[in-house]
Amino acid sequence: MASETVHQAETVNEAETGTEPEAAEDRPAAGGRPAARSRQRFQTVRNMVLSLAIICVGAFAMYFFIPHDESIDPVREVEYEVAASTAARAAPYELLAPEGLPEDWRATSVRYEPMGEFGATWRLGLIGPNDDYVALAQSDAVVAGSDPFVASVTRDAEDTGETVSVAGRDWARYEGERYDALVLAEPGVTTVVFGSAATDRLVYFAETLEVRAG
Repeated sequence: MASETVHQAETVNEAETGTEPEAAEDRPAAGGRPAARSRQRFQTVRNMVLSLAIICVGAFAMYFFIPHDESIDPVREVEYEVAASTAARAAPYELLAPEGLPEDWRATSVRYEPMGEFGATWRLGLIGPNDDYVALAQSDAVVAGSDPFVASVTRDAEDTGETVSVAGRDWARYEGERYDALVLAEPGVTTVVFGSAATDRLVYFAETLEVRAG
């Protein structure tokens, strides 16, 4: 009986104090968490790069394989006949507009301002057959000496001192870094034909100008 009690006590003692050593593979390796985080960051960056590459490939594929109509003209053409007739009724001067221009002359802008920065102002812009820009501008803001209206529309073109005869009237010839121009100063109105086209093209356009009935 005493021996059984001693045996039980030894068994209990072993149960309380004796444990099996933990297996090496069950213990976390030193520095395990930082390594896992590093791998996670690498995978995140790699996924971002792969996603960006897929997007780029898709964009290139859409551009090269989707049909493009290269024949579409980027020039947005506007109608100016009605605008010219309407402006002629309001303008305090004889409003001019081109008549009989070939179809390869396309109007791209038209505007009349009854009380603009330079008074009553009429503007019409066109693209010529060689894709040159040619424009017409009129204003009743007559200023002695240097005309700010002419300087504004021609981007500071300067008077050459020469004249060009158009329909029996002498137009002053201006030259500038951006635009050349022909300027006709008359009582109550200044008319400017300007653009990136050559002088002979500006003269041709000026010859088509006629007074528009309101």
